[in-house]
Formats: sequence, C-alpha cells, structure tokens
Amino acid sequence: MKLKQLISVLKVNPGFWLKDDFEVSCVASDSRRAVKDSLFVALSGTSVDGHDFIAEAIGKGARAVVIQQDRAAFIKVPAELKERALFITVPRTHKALGELAAEFYGRPSSKVRVAGITGTNGKTTVSYLIEAMLLKAGYLPAVIGTVNYRFKGRSMPAGNTTPGPLEIQKMLADIAREHGTHLVMEVSSHALHQERTEGVDFSSAIFTNLTQDHLDYHGTMEGYFAAKLKLFQGLTKSAFAVINNDQEQADRIKKATRAKVVTYGIDKAADVRAQGMRFSAHGTEFTAEAGSHTVYVRSSLIGRHNVYNMLAAIAWGTEEGVLPQTMAEALADFTCVPGRLQRVEWEGEFSVFIDYAHTDDALKNVITSLRQLKPSRIIVVFGCGGDRDRSKRPKMGQVASELADFCFITSDNPRSEEPADIAEDIRKGIRKDNYRVVIDRKEAINSALLSARAGDIVLIAGKGHENYQVYKGKTIPFDDLRVTHECLRSLRS
Repeated sequence: MKLKQLISVLKVNPGFWLKDDFEVSCVASDSRRAVKDSLFVALSGTSVDGHDFIAEAIGKGARAVVIQQDRAAFIKVPAELKERALFITVPRTHKALGELAAEFYGRPSSKVRVAGITGTNGKTTVSYLIEAMLLKAGYLPAVIGTVNYRFKGRSMPAGNTTPGPLEIQKMLADIAREHGTHLVMEVSSHALHQERTEGVDFSSAIFTNLTQDHLDYHGTMEGYFAAKLKLFQGLTKSAFAVINNDQEQADRIKKATRAKVVTYGIDKAADVRAQGMRFSAHGTEFTAEAGSHTVYVRSSLIGRHNVYNMLAAIAWGTEEGVLPQTMAEALADFTCVPGRLQRVEWEGEFSVFIDYAHTDDALKNVITSLRQLKPSRIIVVFGCGGDRDRSKRPKMGQVASELADFCFITSDNPRSEEPADIAEDIRKGIRKDNYRVVIDRKEAINSALLSARAGDIVLIAGKGHENYQVYKGKTIPFDDLRVTHECLRSLRS
C-alpha cells in the first residue's frame, strides 16, 4: 500500500513534504521490527517511550515516522538520519496506530463480525459460550481472550487478554482470508484506555459486570468504568449492545451508546431473563425468557454467576439470529472453561475445584456457588498478585474468611513484592481464626488437600488456567491443575 493512501486515515495533509510516495512494506510500533520502507509509529508507554527509538527504526529502514504532538520538541535524531524519513505529527499515536493498522490490512473487521466482551468478571466464560453456540449453528468463529487465541482448531498462548492493534488487525485479516465468520474478543479496560481496539468495527459488545479491579492502573472506579464505557461509545447505530441490567452502570451505558440495546438479568426486568433457577452438584437448570422465544437451559456449569454468563450469551445469540434450540443444545453440550470453576477429576471422598477468581467479588461468587452444593466444609487456597491494587487484598481476605470454613493464604504472582508482605495485607481483612499463612503455593495446596475430609470442597483460587508464577523478574512454571494432581497422587499413596 502506498504511503499517501495509508496516511489518509490520519486526516493529515502531507503537502509539499511528501515528494516521493512509496510502497509501505509494513507498519511497526517496535523499532526492532522496522524494516526497509516501513512506517514506524512511536508510542509512549508506561515504562518505555517509542520516541526514544526513532533513530533505531530509521536505521533499520523506516521511511516514515508517526510522532505525537506533545513529544515532537523532545525528539533527538541525528540530522543524517532525520533526512531519510518523513515525520508525521498526530495528536495521539496510539489512536493513529489502530487506524493505520486497520487500513494497512484492508479493514478486515468489515468482513468479519466482531463481538467485544468487557466487564470485570465473566468475559472468558461468555466468549467460550458464544463460540460454542456459533459452532453449533454452523459458523466459523475465532476467539481472542485471556486463556488463548484460537481459530479452526489452532490455538496460541495469549500474551495479553487483548493484543495490540497490529496483532488484532493481522488476526482479523487472517480470519477473513480463511472465511471465518466471527471474532469473539475479550476487551480489557487496559486495552480500551490504551486505544488498542481503534480501527475495529465492532458489530456488537457485551457488558458483564463491574467490581473493583485494576485500580493500580485506573486510579478510581470511575476511571475504570470510563475505560469500559469507551467500547459502547464507539459502537455505530448498526451494532447492538448486550447489557447486564442488574448492574448499576446499565443505565449509563444505555445512554452512552448509539447501538441497539439488548438487556439481560435475573433480578430486574430485562429482554432476556432467567426464571426457575435450580442448582445442584451436577450443574444448573433454568428457563431464559427472550421475548417470544424461550430457551430451556440445562448446563454443567455451576452457580448464579454462571447463569448471568449464560444469559449474556443467550441475549447475544438471540440478537445475532441463533435459533433457541441451537443455543440450548450448545449450552447442554458445553462442559467447562479451563480454570473457571473447573472440577479436578479424581476418585476421592471430597471435591476439588480450580478457579481464576482474583477479586473479592469473583471469590464471593465462586464460594457462594459452591455453598449451594451443600458441602460439609469449604476450604479455600488463595493469594493476591503483587504490584497490583493493594486495597483489594484485605477485602479478599474478609470474603474468604467469612464465606469459607477455612482458608490458606499463599503466593500468587508476587512479582517484585515480598509474598509475606502481600499475605500480611490480606490478613488485615480477616476477623476470624480460620486461616493459615503458607507462602509456598504447592505446600499450601497440599496442606489444604491433607486437611480435607469426606464431603468437603477444596477451592484453589486465583490462577485458574495460568501455568506460571512471576517473582523477582522471573517467570517460574506453576500449574495449579498439575500440582493438584501431583498432591492427590501422593495423598492416595
């Protein structure tokens, strides 16, 4: 693609300085990936500023550089290099990168229907449920999410819940080329704030819920919500928004979006509403009333929070045109999401579940759901991540202590912090004497399993599908499911 055509999306007038138009070989935001005849976009990040690497990008062959207006005066590039590239100034380079990526890859979201899912909890489960419905209906969906990125039986590890704009647009182009019909994408608040989804034409968006998380990044709950809201503010009139009507933010989202609104819920009136919920150790049953349609749900998923997840998928599927019977069959066949209230298979007298819950609300939902199974006791293993919102640590301690019968406080991605300091922050929220601090996560899991008796449930929370621990700059292999199986084998012997 010629440079003049590519930068037309930036609404800048190249004027006299665009003397030689050229074929742009690639768009890069990492100077190490710049090549001959490439366009380099300098992004200001939280720890690294791309404007400091412009000289390197030009040295590797970049012939055009997009810079941010407020950084232009501070750029230091040797004169001989500066003459080898065109400099284009824009108000926000993050936004510019999304638009450039979309244009470079041929606006692929106009060829694939893109559904964005945002909220604190439930995004991953809803993405799996929608994928199952679309597959059952004969479509060819792809998924970008926390667990992995997958399409046509292929999967790759997820670097971020929502990747950068160049990765998103390339994936969309690949999906379109292979005749994919949908992309179901988890959209994180970080991604929205950093404008990673600029250039994506969402055909729909789903809001699950909002509870405290990521305040280390957003600062306040209002800032956190404002980031989520951007997804719905960007929808066009031809799109539709699926909103959890039981959430207090629902009305604000309805007023902020131009899209058609479809609501779901349990407590309040909604377009899609659950009736007659029944919970057991084998799963959940309820009826989803969706206007003139009724979906009879029988699912192996457990708990009220999963009813919300299924309602979100049903509301989306109804508006997308998936038949009620198809949705019911997909939900009945669906087993579990990796690391989301995942039952550990073993032939013992107590049950073990692994879950990703790493906020106080998520932990509350999971423990409450397990309590409905009427166990003798619930024993919880959990921790909190380091270098993240410290204010949620005592809240998680309080929830675990109040709702579980016993809990083991342990390590969970301490990053640069000392695990013992994180455990102490958690302990400050506990008012009962029903806990033990065991910093080593494997030892904590083993201790919980050793303490379990017939009829108990052991919940190992916080990491879910993750297969690593991050500590002092190192990533150490650690998989809760694998470690739990090892401990259970030892217990049996």
